[in-house]
Amino acid sequence: MTQPLRIGIIGDFDPGNISHTATVDALSHAANSQTIDLKTEWLPTGTLDGNVIDSNLKRFDGFWGASGSPYKSMNGALRTIQFCRENGWPFLGT
Repeated sequence: MTQPLRIGIIGDFDPGNISHTATVDALSHAANSQTIDLKTEWLPTGTLDGNVIDSNLKRFDGFWGASGSPYKSMNGALRTIQFCRENGWPFLGT
C-alpha cells in the first residue's frame, strides 16, 4: 500500500471564491485520473509566517499557491515559497 500524495495549498480558503473550490476539484480530478491517493490541506498564510514552519511543511510532498487570494499574510506565502526553493520541494503557483 502506498502513502497518499500530500499537497499543501497555500492560501486563505474562502468557500465563496470559485477559484478556491475549483483548485480542490482540479487536483482531485487529476489524482483520480492517475489513480493517486491525494490528500490536500489548505494552509492559511497567517500560520506560515515564522521560523518554526519548516518542520510543518516537510510533511507535504508539494505545494500549490492558490489563486484568487488576497493573502492575509503575504510574508507567510512568500516564506513557504522560499522554503520550497531552498529545499527542492515542488511548488506550483497559479
